[in-house]
Amino acid sequence: MGHGHGHGAALDISVGAGYRRRLAFALGLTVTYMAVQVVVGLTSGSLALLSDAAHMGTDALGLGMALAAVTLANRPVASQRTFGNYRLEVLAAVGNALLLFGAAAYVFVEAIDRLGNPTEIAAIPVLITAAVGLLINVISMRLLAGGAKESVNVKGAYLEVMADMLGSVGVIAAAIIVWTTGWAYADTLIAAGIGLFILPRTYVLLRHAVRILMEVAPPEVDVEAVEQRLRVIDGVADVHDLHIWTITSGMEAASVHVLVQSDDHLHSVLDEARAVLVGVGVTRSTVQVEPVAHGVESTSDDPAHRHEPAADRESAP
Repeated sequence: MGHGHGHGAALDISVGAGYRRRLAFALGLTVTYMAVQVVVGLTSGSLALLSDAAHMGTDALGLGMALAAVTLANRPVASQRTFGNYRLEVLAAVGNALLLFGAAAYVFVEAIDRLGNPTEIAAIPVLITAAVGLLINVISMRLLAGGAKESVNVKGAYLEVMADMLGSVGVIAAAIIVWTTGWAYADTLIAAGIGLFILPRTYVLLRHAVRILMEVAPPEVDVEAVEQRLRVIDGVADVHDLHIWTITSGMEAASVHVLVQSDDHLHSVLDEARAVLVGVGVTRSTVQVEPVAHGVESTSDDPAHRHEPAADRESAP
């Protein structure tokens, strides 16, 4: 018996499928009220309300992409797509982040222009519209809260709605200030504040999604520690080519090549190696186990593939 080859238990995951109806409902609410905000913002002259409407527009696009990603990710796929459509939700999260950056840039440009050319604001319509918008945001957040803990895609949509909810609070504050004091700059400054608020959260979301696309190991997994745990398994002679990455939210994968002292250790090492990977959250793993003698014989004619003792290999930078 020359090779031991094992796969960890596959995770039966349906990415965000349980939240498809909630996403659709939140999308309907957002699109409807975005149109109301645009109309009132234009007629009242409120940049804060228009910026919140623009942000709500990115919410609508983000929710739409999230809904599309969830739908496509759970459809049957062609045989060439061996990991299915799971990565679509990560791509949707990247798209959401880029949209948020664009919305923030729009608000800053408009705010700079308004500082030199203050506009009269109709405070009462803005106040009423923002208050209803706040209620819409709260409803949408409650719809998406559960899914945000399980899916980076749903989390992206949730963060957008949360930022928009706080934006609605800012618009309410601006409307009250303009109404009671007549100070029109409050609307402009709060509009810029809304743009500033969404940037850090957008960066965190984008960084997380890019880490997945780059197949970087999950931040909570210490790859070197995992390799050391594999090396101390009884019967293991060497461990190399350890890779740990995220396929999509809640689905970590790994592959590793383990050399053992003899055939007698193949089964025990395979079981223990898989247990180590499961212990760090890996739900899909491929563990190649083979005796040292087999590795030397099969690669002796090709120096580029020869297995060297761990002590003789240089660590990768």
